Amino acid sequence: MTTPLLRIEAVEAAYQRSIAALHGVSLEVRAGEIHALLGANGAGKSTTLKAVSNLLPAERGQVTAGRIVFDGHDTGRTSPADLVRLGLVQVLEGRHCFRTLTVEENLLTGALGRSARRSEAVEDLARVYAIFPKLKDRRKTLAGLSSGGEQQMTAIGRALMSRPRLLVLDEPSMGLAPLVVRDIFEQLRRLNREEGLSILVAEQNSTVALQYADRATVLDAGIAVLSGDAPALRQRADIQSFYFGEGAVADARSKR
Repeated sequence: MTTPLLRIEAVEAAYQRSIAALHGVSLEVRAGEIHALLGANGAGKSTTLKAVSNLLPAERGQVTAGRIVFDGHDTGRTSPADLVRLGLVQVLEGRHCFRTLTVEENLLTGALGRSARRSEAVEDLARVYAIFPKLKDRRKTLAGLSSGGEQQMTAIGRALMSRPRLLVLDEPSMGLAPLVVRDIFEQLRRLNREEGLSILVAEQNSTVALQYADRATVLDAGIAVLSGDAPALRQRADIQSFYFGEGAVADARSKR
């Protein structure tokens, strides 16, 4: 088998050296696949993604055991800026945009991270507008005045301006209307299928994530409890127990 593009090996992580968040999490992302990281709020999804991008130290967190390797590079020994230059680009939870900049100015900041030439930035901007036509219509609008869906597209578009090889997304569907979520995931899948973009996406919305993913890993209380091909996981009724708890599932069934 080919070497995975991203390999997470028995990773443990903690905040403030005392609050354990991950307990031996392992998973692999193969080149050219969409891998979904599933779990309820607080399961450890965001911590895992921040560990991948070496962003935990900014939140007084650290990987305390195991290691994470992206394309042969130990991410714990590589700065977040260098990881972006290597092609590992993350879109954080919460649709982070520079609110006082226009949509287009936000997009262009993504090209700065890889020191793109002006001609490259223009080319990439046209590509992002082709992927998300709404952004072209709103390109002169302040990002803070755009809709939640447009802000999420802007955040993803900015990441695409960095020309990622692995796009890491944290809860891209959060707070968005179903039609907007479908549009975003359809475009992500197109990029994956047509351009070979590898994607690691953390989601609470297992229905959407498993519809578009190739493989998935389920986290529960910082532990990887399930993993496998997405079509097989879609058929497992116990997936819901890792979101709502066995008691909640049983209670929901009793009310039918």
